[in-house]
Amino acid sequence: MIPVQERTAPNGMVAAVDHVAAEAGLVMLRAGGTAADAAVATSAVLAVTSQHLCGMGGDLFAIVHDPGGDGTPQCLNASGRAGSGAAAVADALRDAGHTAVPFKDHIAAVTVPGCVDGWVALHARYGALPLADVLAPAIDYAANGFAPGYTARLTRAPMAALPGGDDYGGDGALVRRPAVAGALRAIASDGRDAFYAGAFGDGLMTMGDGMYSADDLATPQVEWTAALGVDALGHRLWTAPPNSQGYLALAAAWILDGLALPDDPDDPLWAHLLVEASRQAAFDRNTVLYDGADGTALLSPERLTPRRDAIDVNAAVSVGDNYRSGGTMCMSTIDKNRMGVTLIQSNASAWGSNLVEANTRIFLHNRGMGFSLDPAHPAALQPGKRPPHTLSPMMVTHHDGSLAVALGTMGGDSQPQVLLQLLVRMLVHDADPSRAVAEGRFALASPDIRGSGFDTWSHEGRVRVRIEANAPAGWAEGLADRGHIVEATPPFDHGFGHAHAVVVDGDILCGGADPRSRSGAACGY
Repeated sequence: MIPVQERTAPNGMVAAVDHVAAEAGLVMLRAGGTAADAAVATSAVLAVTSQHLCGMGGDLFAIVHDPGGDGTPQCLNASGRAGSGAAAVADALRDAGHTAVPFKDHIAAVTVPGCVDGWVALHARYGALPLADVLAPAIDYAANGFAPGYTARLTRAPMAALPGGDDYGGDGALVRRPAVAGALRAIASDGRDAFYAGAFGDGLMTMGDGMYSADDLATPQVEWTAALGVDALGHRLWTAPPNSQGYLALAAAWILDGLALPDDPDDPLWAHLLVEASRQAAFDRNTVLYDGADGTALLSPERLTPRRDAIDVNAAVSVGDNYRSGGTMCMSTIDKNRMGVTLIQSNASAWGSNLVEANTRIFLHNRGMGFSLDPAHPAALQPGKRPPHTLSPMMVTHHDGSLAVALGTMGGDSQPQVLLQLLVRMLVHDADPSRAVAEGRFALASPDIRGSGFDTWSHEGRVRVRIEANAPAGWAEGLADRGHIVEATPPFDHGFGHAHAVVVDGDILCGGADPRSRSGAACGY
């Protein structure tokens, strides 16, 4: 039986992976805060309770639908840039025989973390409550203790073994993170400079040993842009432009829109067409996704129509032969005025780089692993550049510009595929969000079973199709018969993302939190 958490409310809704974080966001809404206040409060609590997956040492993206705007959601890109010493670091890595940025245990994978800049920028533009009030729940949990949730309990021992992670302590006790509380208090009092030019920034400069300059940390790691949009599935779909991979979900939805999709999602053909649309959208991702890539061009009909035409309803097409060229947390918030925010933050992989800034005991991400060490590649590691990013926030509007859905998911390279499945279930098959996020999923992965979860497209379009045991019974056989490499996984597997969605249904908000997170919740009032 599928566990479904159906939540409805008239005034406001927060959906997140941790119920205490979602409740913190709801407190902000009840106090008269905006969806942005709620998103920052929720994100900050997660930065305390779930530092193995996200935190102030990572990055952040957000999509904001402002009911007072022109109908185009705004994108906040708070993904950090490589430091001024990146070129020398890249040369040293190549000289040492590296062909890729080290996945773990190396400062080269740590771009300047953008999360805190993202909080401050989102709050400054769209918040209504004092920042100190918004950060108060996170400060309280860090200083006075929190009970570790399901995923934190699973990872408590390896976290405690990391240098600087020993305050995660033993079983059966509250976790207190006083140094993190101190960093949050400084931000609440004196803003971003208290973080980047304070104890955290000092520690990062020491760890970088020339990787970063004072100017790198003084420069806000944020950029506001119009969201990237496409018409598909009877709505307007929006995501973050590159360096985010969010365009993949939009491209796959556009491709799928021109195919004869079965009425029943249990039909193996349904899964096959979504898999093929995802593959056609993404097989050249590693070549075309980089900081500064043209998202509109990546979604052009001239580019995507031949890919749609190549899909065979009876077989998996070998796109590789024609090729020419995560630890993450997400939350969705909607307030009584129908401002909507999808915010997604990440350490990249679990525990990020395995490096901890000693002064604040904040875990550092490893998002720089997305850079190339080929100096001729457009995503080459060099100063001031942002790496290709898996974070893919999503917003859906009606064609009149009104808000329809705020949604997002964790899941590394599989985020666009999870989003596509949720979009089709909700927008085509009218599933409520709680049912949509609970249904069994597929996720694409590298054919190499030793893959990291961030190398799906390293073999262009040749992939494994991983299928949860709770997915429709006929999917595995139907996909295998069409030539897909199929891998069975346990039901409600964490590797298939923790997705959350809030839908505007007339005067009612409907929220769905993913049962895969065990401790997630959709809270409304």
